[in-house]
Amino acid sequence: MEKSKKALPIVLASALAATPFVAVPQAYAVEKLDVSADNDGAGKESDYDIKFTLEEDLASGDTITVDFDSEFDVEDDISKKDIDGIDVKKVEVDGNEVIITVDEDFDEGDKISFTIKSGITNPDDKGTYDVSVETENESSDTDEVEIKKSSSSSSDKSKNDYSVTLSSKAAGEKVSLKLGKISLSGSDELETNSTITVTFPEKGMLPSSIDEDDVKVNGTTAKSVSISGSSVDIKIPSGADSDDYITLEFDKAAGIENPSSGDKYVFKVKYDGTTYESDEFEITKNGSSNSSASDSFTVNLSDPGAGARTSYTFDADFGSKELKEDGELILEFPSSDMVPGIVTASDFLLNGKSAKKATAIGNRIALVAPTGFKATSKVKVEVTYGAWISNPKSAGSYTLKATVSGRTLESKSFSIGGSSVNPTPTNPTNPTTPVPVPNTATNNSTATIALTQNALGKQTGLNVAIKGLGVGLQKQRDFIEIVFPVGYKVPAYIAPANISVNGVGANFVAVRGQNVLIYPSQDIPAATNANIVINPAANIVNPAVKNTYSISVFTSEERGLLFARAVGVGMPSPAQPKPVTPTPQQPSTAIPANSASFKVNTANFTLHGKTYPLSVAPYIADGNTTMVPAQFFKEALALTTQWNNTNVAVISGTKVVKFTVGSKTAKVGKTEIQLPTPVVLKNGMPMIPIRTVTDNLGYKVGWDAKTSSVYVYK
Repeated sequence: MEKSKKALPIVLASALAATPFVAVPQAYAVEKLDVSADNDGAGKESDYDIKFTLEEDLASGDTITVDFDSEFDVEDDISKKDIDGIDVKKVEVDGNEVIITVDEDFDEGDKISFTIKSGITNPDDKGTYDVSVETENESSDTDEVEIKKSSSSSSDKSKNDYSVTLSSKAAGEKVSLKLGKISLSGSDELETNSTITVTFPEKGMLPSSIDEDDVKVNGTTAKSVSISGSSVDIKIPSGADSDDYITLEFDKAAGIENPSSGDKYVFKVKYDGTTYESDEFEITKNGSSNSSASDSFTVNLSDPGAGARTSYTFDADFGSKELKEDGELILEFPSSDMVPGIVTASDFLLNGKSAKKATAIGNRIALVAPTGFKATSKVKVEVTYGAWISNPKSAGSYTLKATVSGRTLESKSFSIGGSSVNPTPTNPTNPTTPVPVPNTATNNSTATIALTQNALGKQTGLNVAIKGLGVGLQKQRDFIEIVFPVGYKVPAYIAPANISVNGVGANFVAVRGQNVLIYPSQDIPAATNANIVINPAANIVNPAVKNTYSISVFTSEERGLLFARAVGVGMPSPAQPKPVTPTPQQPSTAIPANSASFKVNTANFTLHGKTYPLSVAPYIADGNTTMVPAQFFKEALALTTQWNNTNVAVISGTKVVKFTVGSKTAKVGKTEIQLPTPVVLKNGMPMIPIRTVTDNLGYKVGWDAKTSSVYVYK
């Protein structure tokens, strides 16, 4: 037995040393590139259709670059009006490169489809030429375009215009649609399984998918229908084989909707390299529409303070677009820092029912309507307080967007409040419930408040030592309130990770002018100490005027002031003792005082000399990987950490590490990394390879042979 006990430190030390650093991220390239010309004649000007699939996210402001072979003639006056199918901020031309800056967000796996409608002239000689496409986040892929002799080309745009028949010409109305009859050019005939591509004037006219039963080709149900951007690809059924014309019919059930603006439009139908353009048709803004949908909605917030955690409630009418069972509603918030890394479906209600699924991606949350949800265009959305959505950090006017089946509504502006540079402190928040009688036996005469930096106009931390509470505080419900005097600059938002109570990161922090409300993550009994540490990273700034300032402390559960202390700003610092030279009994490699430590197979951790419980003990997996519960990162390292039975997010500032239970793949920001061993669930707690978090968030891991403990510090 003794031999076994002595072997443990060696195994653990080896495990820490052998635990691999995260893998170098792999490069990504666009996939399934398809480039086609409307006119493949030599020396002819042509539209170019570009289609590909993303391997990485593409955000608004990122670029797509289309590089044409040097034999093409690319005009330098191509503008965003010449790009159809995606939202575009700007277009630049550099030689034969067309650089498109997008004005919308795309996710990994999305299919991108757009058309360059003018400015590209084919090479003068027939042959096969390369066209390459890359994005800002992915390397290029190349497709070949075959150019034919101009005289023998059958690919010129047909002048054979055809009619467009709509069941209604009212803007925004859901309609049935008929295109044709289109006479095919030359000796062309339809072939079974070949593709007809219909390009709609706006991609917002299309739903997310169309059932083939709702589309007919020459009177026969389509073999298959797929949507990419503003284009619909239709596979020709056997019943239309050998026909020398095309008539396309879309039933109202297909979900096609007229453009939202009154204007004149055309359709394009492409088959066998030839594009046929329809007659112009007009949509009327004030047409006879039975849709009473409003393009905007009113947002109600439980707390309009800058940076405050709040609920959101609104009613939206999507007109002809309906949210159905298992359908998706997408919420777009003003900024990604408002949205936590992980969200829970039960915190989002759609017409009073919990969402079936909720997924957070940047500033967007995708909600799936629950089983049994009654299809409707009118949706009441409730984002509860428990979703941990926070307001923008800066005061101002903001809007929220909601999308169902391709229709996006934008809310009316709502105001987020803030404070001036030198606001007047507000009165401490008084509880609305009866105030308990304070315990007069507690004595805070020796309680202290100390600045970590007393220089004028500099960021400072704060250490508050409360000697005793008259009334205990309940975790996540009650709070400690610190009031800074006029002259101090207090930000509108402070991350909970920047404040700890008794060594554990705060559960939540609210800022009200000069008042900072700190909700502890653990219960604090009456008559016990409470030590609050506010890090300089909280961005509280000392006054610019040399003086003595009084900082006050309150709690939500006691009436009146707990205590106040004077601090000197701009005054000489007290004399500091000279550092002691390390001796053999006091090695210079001492464990850092701010480190958190734990032992393998022991369900607790130690911080600042105190021991706190863990729900699951750390352990070694596969002989060389140290696994710790997600709880450790939140309570021991004060990192914002969110988890459920499926996902985990560990957040430090703007950096997020995401894990999936059962997977050996994690994400650091947008970069995928490989884990040495999968994340597993034990007693409802995800167990994480510790080095993946520490290596990526700037923490260090050490081994204390004296106590057989792992310690983590920054």
